[in-house]
Amino acid sequence: MQQIAKHTGKVNGVRQGTVSVVIESISACASCEAHSKCGFSESKEKQMDIDTPDWQQFHEGDVVEVRIHQGLGLLAVLWAYLLPAALLLATLLLTLLNGVGEGLSILISFGVLLVYLLVLYANRRRLQHRFSFQVEKI
Repeated sequence: MQQIAKHTGKVNGVRQGTVSVVIESISACASCEAHSKCGFSESKEKQMDIDTPDWQQFHEGDVVEVRIHQGLGLLAVLWAYLLPAALLLATLLLTLLNGVGEGLSILISFGVLLVYLLVLYANRRRLQHRFSFQVEKI
């Protein structure tokens, strides 16, 4: 059985085929009584557009639950953070070990990273379908 990550959000817009949801992401220290004086607490709003065939049942202001399979979330972290970091470091080390100067090694590494990001961008439609969210009224 796959675990599902769930977040509660609020609908702030509905378009044909798409529901816009705002999710407030609150850090763990938000429940601490001293969080307002501490300065380390963090609260951010994140907006996401979710494609759904049931878009007509949602209205602005509805409280909803957004779900994604946890395995897909981990895969997204791999594609967005781990692979680019590994690619950057590997390119930097390989160029330095092959006698390329530090400045040029950095430029080559950033160039390879840029190519990686362009490939991700070119495949964004395919990735959007793979990393799909489900939205449900509460």
